[in-house]
Amino acid sequence: MIDEFGLLASRLTIGLSYAAHGAQKAFGWFEGPGPQGAAGFMESLGLRPGEKYATTASYGELAAGMLIALGLGGPIGPATVISGMIVAQTTVHAKNGYFAAKGGIELGVLYSAAALAFASSGYGDLSLDHALGLDDRLHHPAFTTLVLAGAVAAAYAVLAQRDTSPPDGTLATPTIPGDRESNGASSGSETPTPAAS
Repeated sequence: MIDEFGLLASRLTIGLSYAAHGAQKAFGWFEGPGPQGAAGFMESLGLRPGEKYATTASYGELAAGMLIALGLGGPIGPATVISGMIVAQTTVHAKNGYFAAKGGIELGVLYSAAALAFASSGYGDLSLDHALGLDDRLHHPAFTTLVLAGAVAAAYAVLAQRDTSPPDGTLATPTIPGDRESNGASSGSETPTPAAS
């Protein structure tokens, strides 16, 4: 029985923590940015319109976290976590390396690993799936594989829609060295001076 309680504790920790991230965005709870702040952040990542992506992320995190905590829906909640983590780690954290202390992908990897474990092994006897007799149907290998593959495909579909062009009113970084005073001349060249009279 200790293994069932251990699995329940893991589910509650991962699920409620992930749901709290969604609540930060959706409602501004737990010192979160709220819907407007989340929308602005999505816009800054090139995910436009920001309101649409913020709403999807917020309620996706809430739903996925609660499904895991309750042990309901088989691999659907974990797959949603993995999908969200692919997008978040690619757009925000990958450039910072691995470790969380430097803003890297460490936390996202841990969330994804836990989600994959729940998706592949099931939620255990202390879950709504078990109470409702859904274990065998929802944790069939073919169904789990299909749901996980769909989640990964959805994540890359979102990433493909990113607008990485410069914001309106800004110019791209020049590719020719120089400065404004030299009017685009190479930084190594000298401006001719008039001959002395």
